[in-house]
Amino acid sequence: MTEPEPPDAGAFSDIDALPEPVFELLFGVLRGMAEHPEIQRVRRTAWDALQPMPGQRLLDAGAGAGEVARALAAAVGEQGEVVAMDSSARTLQAARALTPPELPIRFVQGSVTDLEFPAETFDGVRSERVLQHVPDPDRAVRELARVTRRGGRVCLVDTDWESAALDGVPANLATAVRERMLNVAPGHHNDMGRTLRRRLLRASLDDVTATPVTCLFLDPASAAVVLPVMDPAIPPEAGMIPDDLREQWFTAIAAAGERGEFLAVLTIWVAAGVRR
Repeated sequence: MTEPEPPDAGAFSDIDALPEPVFELLFGVLRGMAEHPEIQRVRRTAWDALQPMPGQRLLDAGAGAGEVARALAAAVGEQGEVVAMDSSARTLQAARALTPPELPIRFVQGSVTDLEFPAETFDGVRSERVLQHVPDPDRAVRELARVTRRGGRVCLVDTDWESAALDGVPANLATAVRERMLNVAPGHHNDMGRTLRRRLLRASLDDVTATPVTCLFLDPASAAVVLPVMDPAIPPEAGMIPDDLREQWFTAIAAAGERGEFLAVLTIWVAAGVRR
């Protein structure tokens, strides 16, 4: 699934078990994030790296709400096919409901670390903001390479959460909240974005490229779409913000926004390579 940006591996380990209101909230976050100009900029970079063409067969591993799969299906046309894969049956059902029947998309439930496709099935594969949540990301990269034909392209997109930085609020407050954000989910790969190039190289891909896309947010509402630690609607139970700092944190963010001094940045990496 193209997971939403909270670094909470536990929330994404069993999405299908979530209560319906929580799932609807999560799916809404996915769709809202897809419309954000900075995420669209990341996806344009990834599109150029994948190089989709008419007639190709492509895999979107972690398709989420299906926006990218639908765009890829339009690009490959009637002679091509896009397989939109996700670990969550509920997410696939919701994505399928948003998809015009004439698009050449096949929705499949599966795991990125154990792909149920023969070797060299696809002309290109992509996976966006998934590997940060996977216990064994190198195995997932090897699997993505395995199902890609020789000469085909593998494109990975992921976040470097350790790059997150903020201005306009007291430095000690920002540091405390940042540390909590980075440690809220044990086992989560906060550095995944900047490790993508190395992982592709170790999977024996050629012509590996890595492009950092620094997302810039100049008001709290814009930042909250991608950085949930900026969103006051995220419940305290998420554990993302220390309880004793929550009121102070959101007061400081709002004040920075009112002064026009708010600034947040986050780097998302796009890496791609060619299967030998």
